[in-house]
Amino acid sequence: MKTVISTDKAPAAIGPYSQAIEVNGMVFTSGVIPVNPATGEIPSGVEAQAEQAFSNLSNLLEAAGTSTEKVVKTTVFIKEMNDFATINAIYAKYFTAPYPSRSCVEVARLPKDVLLEVEAVATK
Repeated sequence: MKTVISTDKAPAAIGPYSQAIEVNGMVFTSGVIPVNPATGEIPSGVEAQAEQAFSNLSNLLEAAGTSTEKVVKTTVFIKEMNDFATINAIYAKYFTAPYPSRSCVEVARLPKDVLLEVEAVATK
C-alpha cells in the first residue's frame, strides 16, 4: 500500500505526480526545485537556489515523518557542472556522515528554468 505525502512547506506538484510517496517504510520524493512555497518565487543565483531546494526537501521529508538523516540516496540535477562545488557545500549543511549515496548530473534544462533539482529516498 502506498501513501501520498503532501505539504505546503514544499513546492506543490506542477504536473500529474505526488510530492512524495511512502511505501513499506520507504519515502520516495519527486524532484524538488527551489521555489519558495509561500510566495512561488525562485531566488536568484545558485547558492540561494540550492539553499531553497534543500530546505524544501528537508520540509518534505519532515512531512513524511522522516528527515535528511534517514536519506539513503539522492539525485541532484544541476544546470551547470561549474556550480558543483557551491551546491556541494550547501548539500553538506543538510546531510551529515554517513552521507547518503548520490548521483549528480548536469542537465540541459529544468522545470521553471531553475539551476538545480534534488530528489531523495529515505527510510522512516
